[in-house]
Amino acid sequence: MRRVRRTTRRGAKAILSARGLRGAAVEVAWLTTHAAMYPLGLAEEKARSQVERHNLEGLPPVQRGLLIGDVEAAGTPIVLVHGVVDNRTIFTLLRRGLRRRGFGRTVALNYSPLSMDIRTVAQRLSDLIEDVTRETGYERVHIVGHSMGGLVARYYVQCLGGDERVHTLVTLGTPHDGTSPARFFPIPVSQQMKPGSDVIRELGRSASGCRTRFLAVWSDLDQVIMPKRNARLIHPDLNARNVFVRGVGHMSLPVDGRVVHEICTTLAHLDHDGSILTEGVTSIDSERPRAGHVPDQRTASSRAASQPAG
Repeated sequence: MRRVRRTTRRGAKAILSARGLRGAAVEVAWLTTHAAMYPLGLAEEKARSQVERHNLEGLPPVQRGLLIGDVEAAGTPIVLVHGVVDNRTIFTLLRRGLRRRGFGRTVALNYSPLSMDIRTVAQRLSDLIEDVTRETGYERVHIVGHSMGGLVARYYVQCLGGDERVHTLVTLGTPHDGTSPARFFPIPVSQQMKPGSDVIRELGRSASGCRTRFLAVWSDLDQVIMPKRNARLIHPDLNARNVFVRGVGHMSLPVDGRVVHEICTTLAHLDHDGSILTEGVTSIDSERPRAGHVPDQRTASSRAASQPAG
């Protein structure tokens, strides 16, 4: 009971602050907009990858800079995976932000949570990524997963050998340790997201040798993840960095400017093997590296797991 009271007080404080009230208003506005766009995202995308550019004509300075500085970063496909009872329209503004910053290839996975579980969707994600790598010629991709989409992507990486294909996995408001409200929804996929479920336990097993780097974004205003800290990725075998943002609702995470900036900065400055960032850019090495893992001396110091973004 004492823990519940503390959690309730912290939640009320977050919501009633100036930033919390502003975040709540943004959440309502984005939910309204997203609801209007939702029907547009029910159909699968016609094209799974965009044609790579071979000239800089007509590009704004930011896009031109990324192409000149790192053509591989600009061309690496970014796969977007939405959450439960949602579709690819949740990423409409994020995709626009990625394009403005020079990332030329994004593709979204659509799935129906009513007939599939996390493991089945992860297999569909595997099939999509094999198609994307074959069509583009890139051996590895990045993934951005929102809510349950982050669990789907993480299951693919850890349990289906996806670390060979996934360079970086970014999760936004993902219940890595489960979320308590999932207990009250009778659909099977919801039960897989409750604390201590079989999927959560499976993801907690040893993942020694996993090549994928992780970025987990979590918020104090996330009304879906309870407790909020369960959106952090804490695993002794994974190279993970947790970034905390204040005053951002669950559905607003993919549209928040600080979150978009964090994603773009991370994906723009990774070296080919994913282990080093450009000088002066925050390392994504975990606070607690894997056994035997020695961080490269050229990287900047890692941020604390709960460091705010912005």
